[in-house]
Amino acid sequence: MTVIDANRMHEIETRYPEYFHQSFRQRFGGLMILIATLLYSLYAVWFFDLPKLFAEAHWERVGIYLSQWVSYDVQPEFRIEDDGSIDIRYPRFSPLGDNPNPDWLVNNPDGSITVSISGTSRTVTVSKSETIVTAYGVSVPVDVFGGAPKVVGPVPGWMTVYDDNVLADLGFAGNVSISVDRVKIRKRFIGWANFIFDTQSSFFDKPVGEVVSLIVSGPRIKPDQSNLSLAFDDIWNNSEWQHGDVWTKLFQTIVMAFLGTLLGSLTAFPLAFLAARNITPNRLLNQVLKRFFDFLRSVDMLIWALFLTRAFGPGPLAGSGAIFLTETGTLGKLYSEGLENIDNKPREGIKSTGAQTVLVHRYGIMPQIVPVFVSQTLYQWESNVRGATIIGAVGAGGIGLKLWEAMRTNANWENVAYMVILILIVVFIFDTASNALRHRLMGTKIH
Repeated sequence: MTVIDANRMHEIETRYPEYFHQSFRQRFGGLMILIATLLYSLYAVWFFDLPKLFAEAHWERVGIYLSQWVSYDVQPEFRIEDDGSIDIRYPRFSPLGDNPNPDWLVNNPDGSITVSISGTSRTVTVSKSETIVTAYGVSVPVDVFGGAPKVVGPVPGWMTVYDDNVLADLGFAGNVSISVDRVKIRKRFIGWANFIFDTQSSFFDKPVGEVVSLIVSGPRIKPDQSNLSLAFDDIWNNSEWQHGDVWTKLFQTIVMAFLGTLLGSLTAFPLAFLAARNITPNRLLNQVLKRFFDFLRSVDMLIWALFLTRAFGPGPLAGSGAIFLTETGTLGKLYSEGLENIDNKPREGIKSTGAQTVLVHRYGIMPQIVPVFVSQTLYQWESNVRGATIIGAVGAGGIGLKLWEAMRTNANWENVAYMVILILIVVFIFDTASNALRHRLMGTKIH
């Protein structure tokens, strides 16, 4: 066991004072940060009233919306006529088209109709006197003969009885609403209905092999148009998915981002030279331009879009203008700060030869700043592709407006999913391309 005397101890303390004579901040800084974080979290919980918010939230809607992103439903309605016959009706714009004959609907010999909601485990049989709902291992008859519908026997937990109808919730597969004279069924399917061809297309409901055969070598469906051209027109003008309009709006979004970023960078570039103190030794001019940049970027792009849509009307011009104003401020600040941090030795060396100011900038400054400027501009362009989608929702054109219109209906969530996926793909492509160009310009490797 080694014993350290007082002199040795004093020598160690002198050599390593940071360990033996720590300040209050060094000793308790981590604890104070932890306590401050905890207090702030408690304040946020109180300020936003999170317990009440979570208690009153409609969490069931999350599952409903997500299911509608990846599925569609068919809603046949069975009306019981006075003579006892059953009339089947579909909504006007049914995914099954004008003459539906689904294989999951069977006409029984006794005049009743059986609908398969999910295979044979969940079915609905409709007759003139009763409707039998089979689900979760039990069959529940509902008497619809005269008066209000009445459940025969015990009411299961998945069935709700109201004054004038009975609602059976069959989970993701769908639901059934039973009243005295009609039965409404909602049957859900996985996938996107009629994504390629809508119900008005000549190729609707045809097998893939038959469609390919018609396009490649089949007889013309329309004498004045080839089948390939007809198929493209039917896809592009699909009335349910509106591919043509969606892709046109997506292209508008990309053009808005590109044009706004390009004009912003071209405007910010010369102004940055005037705002940089080491390039333009005029303090008043430097400060005026820097405050101008601060003003342009302090007003959010969304606010600029609102102003410009009021001035020029809705459309991509307002969106491009909003991006242009924001990027002039953002890139102007980045460019001017980049210029103020350059190495002055190359510049001073060229200036000492008596070269003109333009040549000094060209050979003394540009080689240092071009890679940085292009990298920053590419990053902003990539960011503006996402921003252009947001400002489109306020009327600035592009796919954002179409996305907002689909969300407002609260019924076209599959269309919303389609546009969101397109936006994600575009953002991913631009992000990858922008990163590759930036690394190439900066001379670094992509890991």
